[in-house]
Order: sequence, then structure tokens, then C-alpha cells
Amino acid sequence: MRVDGTVRVPGDKSISHRSLMLAALADGASRVRGILRSADVQSTAGVLRALGADIPPLAVDLSVAGRGLRGLRAPVVDLDCGNSGTTTRLMAGVVAGHPIAARFVGDASLSRRPMRRVARPLEVMGAEVRFDAEEGRLPMRVRGGSLSPIRWKSETASAQVKSALLLAGLVGGVEVTVEEPALSRDHTERFLAALGVGVAREGTSVTLTPVGSIPAFDLIVPGDPSSAAFFAALGALATAGSLLISDVCLNESRTGFFRALRAMGGSVQTESGSERLGEPVGTVRVAASSLRGVELDPAEVPSMIDEIPMLACVAARAEGLTTVTGAAELRVKESDRIATVVNNLRRIGAEAEELPDGLRVKGSDSPLRGRVETEGDHRIAMAFGVLGALPGNEIEIDDPQCVSVSYPTFWEDLRQVVTR
Repeated sequence: MRVDGTVRVPGDKSISHRSLMLAALADGASRVRGILRSADVQSTAGVLRALGADIPPLAVDLSVAGRGLRGLRAPVVDLDCGNSGTTTRLMAGVVAGHPIAARFVGDASLSRRPMRRVARPLEVMGAEVRFDAEEGRLPMRVRGGSLSPIRWKSETASAQVKSALLLAGLVGGVEVTVEEPALSRDHTERFLAALGVGVAREGTSVTLTPVGSIPAFDLIVPGDPSSAAFFAALGALATAGSLLISDVCLNESRTGFFRALRAMGGSVQTESGSERLGEPVGTVRVAASSLRGVELDPAEVPSMIDEIPMLACVAARAEGLTTVTGAAELRVKESDRIATVVNNLRRIGAEAEELPDGLRVKGSDSPLRGRVETEGDHRIAMAFGVLGALPGNEIEIDDPQCVSVSYPTFWEDLRQVVTR
């Protein structure tokens, strides 16, 4: 199989979420181009609209009229977050800083995911958080108001929890320090710092000093490195050719997959170009490669947590063993991604085993055939979709449309770059 051409993956999901939230909280009209128009980002837009923000239908080029840091109003309906944990946790922080109450709900998958990890620190800051049924799961009610400064030590490296607290401090006008065991994604810090908010990092701690307002901004959302990872994997697994992935966010807290693929022997070149609101943007070129198994450094896991399913699928075609540890967070994603990946690899004929906080995969060149059960998880569908594109493999995806959560045009883009 040969690959050839240039791919521009959709806008970064993390930055797209934050661009809508911060545009709604800014003074003046912000312009956002290239936003990811996926189900998750639509959930953020819907929640903001329910809170009184003027969010137009998502388009290639949109203008958002900000309401100021404390200009959102109490909703008259539940805040439906769909499948988006980012929407739920970050907007819980935003609501906590307002003198309003809101009830967060989501789909069946999101309603199984843990929310206590964000509720606890928000309660320490002074917000009231209650769960309607099972403790720590949606539906969740948040009543905000006057907040107190906080210094919070997170048990896990979580960009969502960290961002929720930073946004609560921003809106509530109080200082916030979050200390993590390892550095998680830092999009919120970069974005806020670019808007003039005092953000200081020391090791794995970050401190926000509140401001009275944030300005409107103009942003072209760069391509999502998590989406780019699927095409980087495809390029390395191909028998010939190369792929150029253009206009990708190259934030170091997001590029662990490219480093891991390079450690496996992949021909992966990244080149930075411009910077947009604190985010480095550039290109990734990947050529057909001979891959070998690796033992992934647990310190790299936070920078590629969403790409572990793709790494495991790459490992099924690499020589030798690949071992991933330090990834217990995968147990509480859209699915239990450790169990889902391992079970599906076995289902199609690959050798894989679960570890308490990771997985182990033995590579082979034997044909892989069978039906993949995605559990409605978009990243599982795309990772096994890449394996299914390889010659000799016959892999059926049970729910191909679930990719709409993060990459609605994935299957079309995949077909365009593959030649048999």
C-alpha cells in the first residue's frame, strides 16, 4: 500500500472548545476561523448558548460577541454536554465563578465518567456541587458565587481539572494554583497568557493571577495533533510513499505520539512555523518505515493520552513487544480504552494483554481480520480504521459514524491518501 499527498486535519478540539469559552467571556467581538465543527464542540456551543452567550452556528469563519468575565446568566434548561467531558468539566469551572446555578447532563457514555475530581476542588473554592444519583457521576448541579483562592494538588495529571480551576479563578477573580504529578496539556495556560492574564509555571505547578477583563481575539485554529496521529501512523505503516500533514498544532504537551513513533523507527519530521495565541504551528511529514516495539516512558503518556489506542494498533504491526504503563486514565475515557483496545486487538487476531495501568502488544505480519466493537468511542474507530486500510487486513468497524465526535470527515480523508 502506498500513501501520497497532503492532509489538513480539522481544527484542534481542545483549542476549539477554549476559543468558544474565552470568546464568550471576552470584552468585544472575537473572530474564530477553522474551528472544529464536531459533536463535542457543538456541545460546548450549545451549553454557552443556554448560558446566554451569543454563539452563532459553527462555521468556517465565525464572530462571537463576548459578554465579559461575569456576563453569563442562569440557564432555564439543563446544560446538555453530549459526549464531551471537556465541555462538562471546563464549563463547571466557568459556572462556579458566576452567581448562578446549572444542572449538567450528558449521554450514557459521559454519564459514566468521573466528575468528583473536578467537584471537590470547586467545592473547596466555595461552589456548591451536588450529584442527582450516583455520587461522582452526571447529572451534576453546580451553584456558583463568591469564590476563595485555592492551591490544589491534583492526584492525576488532568488538563480538564486544571483548566476548570483556572477558569473558575479567572471568572471568580481569585488566585488559583494547581500542582500536578506530571505536566498535562497546557492549552488553557497558553491561551490565557496570550490574552494578557498572569499565568506563571513552576515545574508542574501553574498559578493564575486574576484580571478584570480579557480582550477579544482573532484566531485561526490549527490542526489537531490527535487527529494528525492517525495519518502519521498510516504513513509509517505504509509500504511506500509519504504524507505531509499541514498546519498542525505542535504544542509539546500534545506531540508525544510523534516522538513515540520516531522511537519505534518511524520516519517522522516536524517543522515549526508560526505561533498563534501561544501555540506553535507547523507541519509533520511521515514516510513508510520499518517499525519495532518500544517500552513507552510513563512520563510521555500525558502528552499522548488520546493517541494510545493508535499506538497499540501500530504496535500490532511492529516487530517485537510494545509496553505502555502509567496510562490508568484510559480506564475512564469515552470507553475503558485499555480493555476496549486489547479486546479488539484479540478479536482481529493480534496478541495483546491488559495491564492494570496500560497494555502490552506483540507485533506480527499475519493478516488481521474481524469485527471491531468500538463502544461508541471515536478514537477506537479511527485507530482500527487505519489498521483496516493496510493490505491483507479485513477489519469491520461496528459504528463508523462515531468519528463525528472529533473528526467528521475522517473516512473520506483516509480514502483520499491511500493507493493500493
